[in-house]
Amino acid sequence: MRKNLSSQITLTRIPEKYYKPENEFEYSVLTRFEKIPTHIHASMDEASAEIAGEIAGEIRNRQKAKKKFVLVLPGGRSPLTLFQHLINIHKNEKLSFKNVIIFLLYEFYPLTNAANSNLHQLREAFLNHVDIPEENIFYPDGFMNKNDISDFCEKYEKKIKEAGGIDYMLLGIGMVGTVGLNSAGASVSSRTHLVLMDNISRKESAQLFSSLENVPPGVITMGLGTIMEARTVVLISWGESKAAIIRKTIEGPATDSIPATYLQHHANAKVIIDLSSAYNLTRISHPWLVTNCEWDNKLIRRAIVWLCQITDKPILKLTNKDYSERGLGELLTIFGSAYNVNIKIFNDIQHTITGWPGGKPNADDSNRPERAKPYPKKIIVFSPHPDDDVISMGGTFRRLCDQRHDVHVAYQTSGNIAVGDEEVIRYCEYLRDVSEKYSPKENRIKSKAEEIIHYLRYEKKEDGKPEHPDVLFMKGTIRREEARHASRYSGLKDENIHFLDLPFYETGLVKKNPLSEKDVQTVRKLLLKVMPDQIFVAGDLSDPHGTHKVCLDAVLAAIDEVKSRKWMRNCRVWMYRGAWAEWEMDHIEMAVPISPEELRQKRNAILKHQSQAESAPFLGDDERLFWQRAEDRNRATAETYKQLGLASYEAIEAFVRYIPIQ
Repeated sequence: MRKNLSSQITLTRIPEKYYKPENEFEYSVLTRFEKIPTHIHASMDEASAEIAGEIAGEIRNRQKAKKKFVLVLPGGRSPLTLFQHLINIHKNEKLSFKNVIIFLLYEFYPLTNAANSNLHQLREAFLNHVDIPEENIFYPDGFMNKNDISDFCEKYEKKIKEAGGIDYMLLGIGMVGTVGLNSAGASVSSRTHLVLMDNISRKESAQLFSSLENVPPGVITMGLGTIMEARTVVLISWGESKAAIIRKTIEGPATDSIPATYLQHHANAKVIIDLSSAYNLTRISHPWLVTNCEWDNKLIRRAIVWLCQITDKPILKLTNKDYSERGLGELLTIFGSAYNVNIKIFNDIQHTITGWPGGKPNADDSNRPERAKPYPKKIIVFSPHPDDDVISMGGTFRRLCDQRHDVHVAYQTSGNIAVGDEEVIRYCEYLRDVSEKYSPKENRIKSKAEEIIHYLRYEKKEDGKPEHPDVLFMKGTIRREEARHASRYSGLKDENIHFLDLPFYETGLVKKNPLSEKDVQTVRKLLLKVMPDQIFVAGDLSDPHGTHKVCLDAVLAAIDEVKSRKWMRNCRVWMYRGAWAEWEMDHIEMAVPISPEELRQKRNAILKHQSQAESAPFLGDDERLFWQRAEDRNRATAETYKQLGLASYEAIEAFVRYIPIQ
């Protein structure tokens, strides 16, 4: 069973010459805008394996010289795959870590529970699986008295010097360019100190805690001065969510508003990233500015959309001069004139637009994104959480139902941890009052409701422990009924609503289990039951809390197991995006226009999810509510089409086709 197929999705084929140049000359040409040596890999796993091999080599070299190797490790999820590779080297190649000294880059402060500490996460992910002596592990104490912080920070710096200085500094990067959670304005000469986290950093850290409110206000972290004195600094980043800040860090000016840019002045710093995180770098996103291109339809479309944006012209008004002056003369050579390129790309984008997302019956479908037949189609919409369907494709969902297709929706997880305690209290109080009114002599339900209310209001829940099973049941039930209500409103039949409750999610904690065979088989069973002609799946390759990726992997793994069946060979799989971003224009293969009335109905469907309206714990970095994000995103997509010279719509939902990997 292949469980990680989402990592193999490449929406654009990036020629290897852009990120693996054959020689130093080609590298210098491609990276002319890059101010830190940058190594790009096809995947996070490939990159992590390289770093692990490099660290292992350094450890062995120090062992031969009978010296210690001082390694600084960050928190977060970025180094987890690297840790697994180091553990494998330890087990399979007998690499000893006894000469390694570990310093933790930062620790949350003040902590109330050790289970939420960076140290605890590091022990679980790495330290407990190798032979590093306990006396070689140094870390800030998240429980220390606040009066002791200054003294501790001085001693921490002294221990680093006594160890001989830092040999290898591993860094992650925050969404706004923080390193070690040193935020904007941090002094380049700063040492280990207490930092009060900015709001975005606190939201990023919420994945380790049960809610944003439980995230400590600060961290004790190494300062930028400490980081800059390390002999080797390696910054790692994975996924498209970091693509924007990676470009600013590598290609932008060094500025105290983005602390990571100070690495441009380090003599031995480098950045190691995957293709997704590198996506906004010039050599990947706009290669025509640095080299001769391998042109395909998507790259041509990307170049023309970019040209329209910087010239503020629609496609059909672009001229030969526009192409020549902005590095796109190659296209004039290939196509003969601007007009020939313009009309090709205009028609290409025009053909993505359809008001019939399930295919228009009895129509010529040669230039339509979906087939006319069969009609009606059997369709499954997979929704990672119980509201992603209406948030991400609510207009298309309603359109499919209105056009009389046999639509099914499959809610992959219960979404139970994303319900606030106050919602449960409100429903339990309602349940208690109803029971008292209609079943005064039968007090089991009333007693259970009162028990849950008392637990939530008066008993202190222990951080790091799973939620109480009764509370999880209530939270899951609230979300289930909200989803059922929204689906009915959108036109779905009750019997076509499926709640899969995939086991990986049901931990009662923010941290979930890995994808399992049971998860995949649950999805596979539904596919075999419905045998759909069309599938919609959340294709977020950048998910703020990871669930979307696991849910995508579950569907893709199930599809992989049934792809040889006749009905699956004739099934098309469409990926939608979540509430955070839309597909870029060069990737969109189906664009479904949404009228003002349909957009209002989509908003109403989203608002059926009352528990998520304002108090959901994981709203991410964006302060807008889900319906506002969705509408803004859909309107922005429509505006982009309009600016390119195509028809003007109120809003557009966009989709990219997934071709099963052979």
